[in-house]
Amino acid sequence: MLKTLITSKTRVKLLIKFFLNPGTRAYLRGLAAEFDESTNSVRVELNRLSDAKIISSEKVGRTIEYRANSKHSLFNELRDLVQKYAGVDQLVETLIKKLGDVKTAYLVGDYAQGIDSGLVDIVLLGDINKPELDHIAERRGKDISRKIRPMVVTVKELHALWEHLNMDHALLIWGKPVKKVAS
Repeated sequence: MLKTLITSKTRVKLLIKFFLNPGTRAYLRGLAAEFDESTNSVRVELNRLSDAKIISSEKVGRTIEYRANSKHSLFNELRDLVQKYAGVDQLVETLIKKLGDVKTAYLVGDYAQGIDSGLVDIVLLGDINKPELDHIAERRGKDISRKIRPMVVTVKELHALWEHLNMDHALLIWGKPVKKVAS
């Protein structure tokens, strides 16, 4: 979604870096190394975002540190868009493509309630490749600076854990919803 709107992969990476956690500060060479891109390509995008006042910069010693501009009129919208994109959309797409037969996926916990605690709890139902799931969760977690905690359950196990997982407030992100069993 974000990549469709913004064609520069470097710009998308910068938006994710600065708007997933707006307290993040970074400098040119560190960003280039982290993104495995040339300093010139990162500099061009930093300049574009700075010119648009979406990010701000501050000279610290001999380096310039960049960060999200929380005073920009679109700050909240950009942050929401990036969090949706990086936290859920990319994760779901990767999970569905690589894990086998995912029937249903839910976000539970803080993230499902809109609380950015740094933990993304996801419950999956289906015939899922657990080692691949763990690998994807670790890799994507690093990409979005969050810890992704996946749980694979059967429908019966989900019903048993319904209250504990607070499934009445879970966010369905893939497949058909599982109905609550009457007690």
